[in-house]
Amino acid sequence: MTNVHKDALFVLVKSLSKSEKRQFKLYVGRLGVNTDAKFLALFNLLDKMKTYNEKVILESGIVKKTQLSNLKAHLYKQILVSLRLNPVNQNIRVQIREQLDFATILYQKGLYKQSLKILEKVKGVAIENEEKNIAYEIVELEKVIETQYITRSIPDRADELAIQAKHLSDQNALTSQLSNLSLQLYGMMLKLGYVRNDEDLQKVERYFEMHMPEYKPEDLGFREKLWLYKAHLWYSFLLQDFLSCYKFASKWVDLFNENERMIYLNPVFYLKGNHYLLESLFFVKYSTQFRSTLLKLEEVVNRKSFPKNDNIASLIFLYVNSNKLNMHFMEGTFDKALYLVKIVEYGINKHRDRIDQHHIMVLYYKIACLYFGIGDNKTCIAYLKKIINNKNLKMREDLMCFARVLSLVAHYEAGMDYHLEVQLRSTYKFLLKMNDLHAVQKEMIKFLRSLGDIYPHELKGAFQKLYDRLKVYENHPYEKRAFLYLDILSWLESHLQNKPVAQVIREKALALTR
Repeated sequence: MTNVHKDALFVLVKSLSKSEKRQFKLYVGRLGVNTDAKFLALFNLLDKMKTYNEKVILESGIVKKTQLSNLKAHLYKQILVSLRLNPVNQNIRVQIREQLDFATILYQKGLYKQSLKILEKVKGVAIENEEKNIAYEIVELEKVIETQYITRSIPDRADELAIQAKHLSDQNALTSQLSNLSLQLYGMMLKLGYVRNDEDLQKVERYFEMHMPEYKPEDLGFREKLWLYKAHLWYSFLLQDFLSCYKFASKWVDLFNENERMIYLNPVFYLKGNHYLLESLFFVKYSTQFRSTLLKLEEVVNRKSFPKNDNIASLIFLYVNSNKLNMHFMEGTFDKALYLVKIVEYGINKHRDRIDQHHIMVLYYKIACLYFGIGDNKTCIAYLKKIINNKNLKMREDLMCFARVLSLVAHYEAGMDYHLEVQLRSTYKFLLKMNDLHAVQKEMIKFLRSLGDIYPHELKGAFQKLYDRLKVYENHPYEKRAFLYLDILSWLESHLQNKPVAQVIREKALALTR
């Protein structure tokens, strides 16, 4: 039996909505000879299956084993053709590409004038909608046709096309350089997390300076500005310069708000921009603006005019609920966020094929923090185990490190002393292996290890000493990242003040809004 997540055709069939399945059958049945086609029979069989089972397919008699691979490939292609014809998927990018295909067919038939007429019209649409890669393809085809369709205006026309091609080529090259830089910085963030020391800092700074292309601000269009802001954003995140993150995430979102039609042409980038803006606001603790930004995002994505497809639905689930959890963390209202757990669990199962492991683990960590905040340490530990037992070490290592540190604290709070000793040894080995043993972690492990030698009447003094040692790292350029994952200081204050940790965080949040 093949794993459902590894069989691309089965996953594609299961991703189809009822209307898409109905359209596919209408598309196949447009000619009577296709009614009993083998690929349609295979489609119907896969649609009924709950899990992919090749043995069931072969026993159905639809196809022999030697022909199955070809039949699956043919069905896959036919589903894609059907989806392309669906009005829901007819965005401006697909429409431009379709017109370019029509012009190519006309050119191949020798109907040069008709082809050029389509190309001239669709080129304007492509440039207007910042589809400059396709626009460049259009100009290149125009150049080919103009060499065969001779007119008296060919000298001027040649100059015009040459200038257009050069301009579009330069802009596409700049966009490619900026998008490459942004992608590489994002990769560093996922692999290593924030910079950990001066060596990391210098490495990231050198990379950024070497790969940032030269440009004139007045030459930047929407697309170039978007990638520029993204590159600066990831650079700022790596350096833990969260005010700078806020600055460039704001520029990113403002770019869409100033060009509102681009929201509907590039909904994924709009969603991501808002997510990073919210994340920046969370880190700088601007709770009032965080709430208003989240409400505005929800209002926009709930509009009937906002694009809808499976990918967008997954991103909306991920970004809206992740930031709703963050909002409750900022305000210390952990108990009011419990309703989100079932929503998140359901969403993870529903969107699992379209959300990577990294983001799923981040959601589990947030849920663990939620239960820690209300004092349900055993449930907190259960969610942290989902992260700790994850063998995919390619995901962000700093998240896994702090999941283990929070697990230590939760074991202590739950009174699981035996488990605590086992956890201490395991965590210490893991941090050494990851080369991620920083001052905050060292202090936490040292404190938890010494708990067995501390008498009850000495406990408050021990908490105070740990608090004093950790407080100096709160704004340290490299150590402060520990407090982004676990509000250790508020936890210590809760013990020192005999208050629930949620109350301490809530009081801090209220103080910031005064």
